[in-house]
Amino acid sequence: MSWQEQYERWRDRYAQAEERDADFTTLSGIPLEPLYGPHNVEVDPERVGYPGAYPYTRGVYASMYRTRPWTIRQFAGFADPVETNKRFHDLVTGGQHGLSVAFDMPTLMGLDSDDPRSEGEVGHCGVAIDTVADMERLFEGLPLGELTTSMTINAPAVTLFCMYAVAAEKQGWSLADLGGTLQTDIYKEYIAQKEWLFPPEPHLRLIGDLIEFCTQHTPRYHPISISGYHIREAGSTAVQELAYTLADGFAYVELGMERGLHPDEFVPRFSFFFDAHLDFFEEIAKFRAGRRIWARWLKERYGATAEKALLMRFHTQTAGVSLTAQQPDNNIVRTAIEALAGVLGGTQSLHTNALDEVLALPSDHAAKVALRTQHVLAEEIGVTNVIDPLGGSWFVEHLTDEIERRAEEEFARILEMSDDGTVSRGILAGIDQGYFTAEIADAAFEFQNRMDKGRFRMVGVNVHIDDDEDELEILRIGAEVERGQVERLERIRGGRDEGALSAALDRLRSAAGGGDNLVPLIMDACRAQASVGEISTTLQEVWGTYSETPQL
Repeated sequence: MSWQEQYERWRDRYAQAEERDADFTTLSGIPLEPLYGPHNVEVDPERVGYPGAYPYTRGVYASMYRTRPWTIRQFAGFADPVETNKRFHDLVTGGQHGLSVAFDMPTLMGLDSDDPRSEGEVGHCGVAIDTVADMERLFEGLPLGELTTSMTINAPAVTLFCMYAVAAEKQGWSLADLGGTLQTDIYKEYIAQKEWLFPPEPHLRLIGDLIEFCTQHTPRYHPISISGYHIREAGSTAVQELAYTLADGFAYVELGMERGLHPDEFVPRFSFFFDAHLDFFEEIAKFRAGRRIWARWLKERYGATAEKALLMRFHTQTAGVSLTAQQPDNNIVRTAIEALAGVLGGTQSLHTNALDEVLALPSDHAAKVALRTQHVLAEEIGVTNVIDPLGGSWFVEHLTDEIERRAEEEFARILEMSDDGTVSRGILAGIDQGYFTAEIADAAFEFQNRMDKGRFRMVGVNVHIDDDEDELEILRIGAEVERGQVERLERIRGGRDEGALSAALDRLRSAAGGGDNLVPLIMDACRAQASVGEISTTLQEVWGTYSETPQL
């Protein structure tokens, strides 16, 4: 019997059954057929390709996990540098391969711990860092020239990079020894997360300075991790997450090229950071489509020829927004499945969320369970034995193609908003017009509407609900953390060379109004024990602050 005859026989039998009442779509709203096969999908071997070969649909490296598994990079940071340092040592001892730093809200906003706006927030969603002295405490006993460190920081990213470099310098390492990743992605702040210090143009000037500096001095360091995670957590669909993130990446390529750099010089040290959400197959297809799009655009639009410039290497974090306060033990299952999607999608590093992160910073026990989740995936289920095992699947290849097509439609809309044909001008126009905020808000509303109507069923929330849930013991950050951090900052202020500090900040202020690269000047200010808030304020005196344009 031919496959066509088998298909027709199946179709007739399927037509006799009554489908259950459900929305047969992905979370992005992509309609799903009941069956995929040669009757409705044509798999193009050239578009699928091979791992480590253009267009990299199946992975950025030829050997992928057959050589070594992904990097385990658990996000950590809470309270003060001393407490987080203890957690870092525990994670390294427990088998983690790289460090990833979460900062508290004042640090993310470029504020010092003693700023009135910081009250009640110090150390709560990450570690508090005010000066180089804090950075030294944070990494005490951890060799910065041997470890790779990812830092999730954006608005004051360059300042935190400089503090990290000075702390490494004090350990005896050179800039060339440093390996790691700085997030630095300011576009997604205006699009989704809303944490900025200056108007867009000065922020981009500072990022351009960082790209130049790292190209010249830090060959092992990744100065930008273009982040879709926060776009997805704000409520976007998988398609929007991929499209807006890659568009941001294209805009940073254009920024480097405006500085006279060729993509082959600096793009190889770009990386990406994505969300792994609940829709298992859609997430896998998202990652595969992203690799193909990035390689094609870099080659055909921006003229990259170096293979490393064509590779969309990425870190994955499981979806914090998918976790529930109800029946929190279910979050372990959600996280494991999302992590598996990241692995089958070919991630280079992975963070698995803890079961209690929807309520507070992870407890020691919850952090250990999250880490062991990765160990089980890497060691027990055989997922590292075969490269891209879903490659060639009619369903997965169809979904990969469809996500790519829809992402290209988003790129076309962004380019329509541009006044000079560049992606960067289109993004800036979209930010000013509130386009991205509105699109994400509409997607979030649509998902919540599905939840409210029971069209999306979430265990413990709108289905399989328990009335007698046990209360979960969570980690709480006491007020003594803030008091201690403020006292340490006061001692630093009291012991500084005020003349050297004032001179360093004056030089930075003067250069901010000119065209000099600011990274060495910020590093000098850090050596003089300038605080995050003092450096931020100095630059705001020249560049001003920013407020979103109200949208009616």
